[in-house]
Amino acid sequence: MWRRFLALAKKELRQVRRDRRTLAVLLLIPAVWLVLFGYALNFDVKHLPLGVMDHDRTSSSRDFAARFGRTEYFDLVRFLERPEEADAALAREELAVVLTIPPEFGAALASGRQARVQILLDGSNSTIAGAAAGYAAAIAREASVQLSVEAMERRGGLAPAPPLDFLPRVRYNPELKSINFFLPGLMGLILTITAVVSIALSIVRERERNTMEQLAISPVTPLELIAGKTLPYLVISLGAAFLILLAGWALFGVVVAGSRFMLLAGTVLFLTACLGMGMLISTLVETQQAAFQLALLAVLLPSFLLSGFVFPIRNMPLVIQWITLAVPARYYLVVLRDIILKGAGPGAYWDQFAFLALFAALTLAVAAARMSRGRRVGP
Repeated sequence: MWRRFLALAKKELRQVRRDRRTLAVLLLIPAVWLVLFGYALNFDVKHLPLGVMDHDRTSSSRDFAARFGRTEYFDLVRFLERPEEADAALAREELAVVLTIPPEFGAALASGRQARVQILLDGSNSTIAGAAAGYAAAIAREASVQLSVEAMERRGGLAPAPPLDFLPRVRYNPELKSINFFLPGLMGLILTITAVVSIALSIVRERERNTMEQLAISPVTPLELIAGKTLPYLVISLGAAFLILLAGWALFGVVVAGSRFMLLAGTVLFLTACLGMGMLISTLVETQQAAFQLALLAVLLPSFLLSGFVFPIRNMPLVIQWITLAVPARYYLVVLRDIILKGAGPGAYWDQFAFLALFAALTLAVAAARMSRGRRVGP
């Protein structure tokens, strides 16, 4: 029995050693994902881009704004002049937080009266907005205590009521409902699964049944084959997107605040990129099981972890942030949140459209080239 067992084990090890692809999947990919996700899985909310709209322009207002920049939670990146600038910067996600200091801020503090400050938050990501509001409130409380002590020392007695009135306002998701944040991410993830896995399995299934050889000797060109293969799944995926939006509206009250036409255009671009990835995967493997495993490792996990769906990209190491540029769901999520939650116009997400179009063109071109080469060298 042991001899038979050892003989089978040696035979299997010999086959695995000769199959370099399987060996790479078993050894290299888990190690790569461990390092990659070990850095990417970070729930900390730090270095949020902060803008300051200082209408007082006194030493007191500058000192108060500097308190935010001295923490690891906020990076003071911009000074604003008008409320319209703040709205535009929040819509384009150039800023996550805007601190507004009203006129007479310094005069109110000097006279012992209550001074009022306001903070605007981008609520499209409810997790980040909630954490940012907590950090800002803690900084305001600390400043308020210090100012109260200073007032007590000046007056030689008890201080008046806390001199700071902190007013947070959340844009785009005032109630900080998590579904408003998760719906776009779930939509991107579901569409990725629908498009990538379905087209990859479809093409590999034909190869397993030897029907791909019949197509290879037919007058059908690679471009025609790609178009004929992708169009049905594009329509099915668009139907899935419509059902997700319908369910989000009917069950959770999430409505599309922006242009439905631009939402459709962005979805078509994203699905085209996903279908291109699925076709590319189908040219790399021979079986449906291998196609599903490769799609899971190369597409689904990165779409969940590296797209900004759950973990903020800005908190990841710079190397990981560069890797996220190869994840099309990253661009699609920006488009979804800008259109569905913010009602923003094309100026806020035109660059995301450009990245999706480039990604779709590259994946389809590489898939077409590989399929064409396979036809030339095939039987």
